[in-house]
Amino acid sequence: MTQDGTDKPDAPGEEKKPLVEYPSVYEYKVMGKATVEETPGFEEHVRSLFRRKMGSEVSPDSIHVQHSRKGKFVSLSVSVLLLSEEQRRAIYAELHQDPRIVYYL
Repeated sequence: MTQDGTDKPDAPGEEKKPLVEYPSVYEYKVMGKATVEETPGFEEHVRSLFRRKMGSEVSPDSIHVQHSRKGKFVSLSVSVLLLSEEQRRAIYAELHQDPRIVYYL
């Protein structure tokens, strides 16, 4: 089966459709340590990272926070409107470089 859901195989040299169509709402999952000593807190730190890369404020309604059972880690689901594949990859690159982020999807 091909990417477009048909059984027709892609012709050689035919351009494949992208997996994500833009603009699109995309959800990132970001996890870090839930430490009280660090300022700003992890949630605000991630919001500012997205604010810098997106060029606009991320609505608090677009972020879902979940703490680990023992409270050592915090996981954020951040939904944002992306305009391009380059923007999506730039955010992943920023997440990869950030020392406070221990895991991301």
